[in-house]
Amino acid sequence: MPQKKIALIFLLLNCFFINFTFAQKISEVDKIVAKYPKSFDSTEKLAERIEKDFDSDAERARAIYSWIAFNIKYDYNMYLNPPKVQGFSYSSEAEKQQKIKQLNDNLIQKAFKSKKAVCEGFTALYQHLATMMDIKCEIIRGDSKISPRDIGRKNTSSNHAWNMVLIDKKWRLIDVTWGQGYYDSSKGRMVNDFNPIYFDTDPDYFFAKHFPDSGTYLGKRLSKDDFLNGPLIYNTTIENDYKIKSPDSGIIEARNGDKITFEIKNLSKSNQVFYVNKRNQAVKVQNPKEKRGGLEFQITVDSNVGEYITVFVDGNSVVSFKIVSK
Repeated sequence: MPQKKIALIFLLLNCFFINFTFAQKISEVDKIVAKYPKSFDSTEKLAERIEKDFDSDAERARAIYSWIAFNIKYDYNMYLNPPKVQGFSYSSEAEKQQKIKQLNDNLIQKAFKSKKAVCEGFTALYQHLATMMDIKCEIIRGDSKISPRDIGRKNTSSNHAWNMVLIDKKWRLIDVTWGQGYYDSSKGRMVNDFNPIYFDTDPDYFFAKHFPDSGTYLGKRLSKDDFLNGPLIYNTTIENDYKIKSPDSGIIEARNGDKITFEIKNLSKSNQVFYVNKRNQAVKVQNPKEKRGGLEFQITVDSNVGEYITVFVDGNSVVSFKIVSK
């Protein structure tokens, strides 16, 4: 979900880091895939083209991501008006599995041919193409954190889906739904804007915005409280590897007049840092200090500070916190 100017992005749609050498290869993959046809006769034809053009699982996995993100649009109308759940009867386990497979195949083909889908369609199509290339791929369902209003929620819900692929003996996190674009609340529509950051995302960033239904990742238990109560980070944070060191909670308890100390790694005084008050006015932070490879600054809680504080860097939203009166 790309970060845009201040008024555009507080809603990122519901339902990383690679080393420099690999990143350079990936950009070349994107350039090649961008020249592919927008439509293929079948998923088999698309898979054959990707296998012909790329040699490694890493490049092929990225090519699948790129093609889907370039060509499949998020179906916002379906998101708002989801179809009724399809029921079916069966007389044996074999018949049950056959009908489940048929429903999944229909989902894949609908996304592929209509060029529209919600997260279930994106993830099913990704897994389908990866499996045809003998790349092990899983679909993970869970919760997503997309708005400042999500900070401090009491419970998780199963509202989104993403993929994991096994590349070079390592599981990589992928969210192609978020890689294809974002919802522009000022225009009331989806905007297609390819973003590579949700391919092979660093788990620390990924699980700040995603929480699997199982509550685990590769056998390790994730903190539900950290997910629900942590600050909301944005794409710019991931793109620039901004580490939010302080406050360590997304919920700030403060009285009027309190000074809140913020520390963000990989920022310097050359960056323009500001926040937005409840009148939607930009307020530049005063006297920031470079400290331990980052920037430390304070924001005073007063009558102009609203329910949320969102920090912006060079015009892009970086992190949001919720303010709670002591």
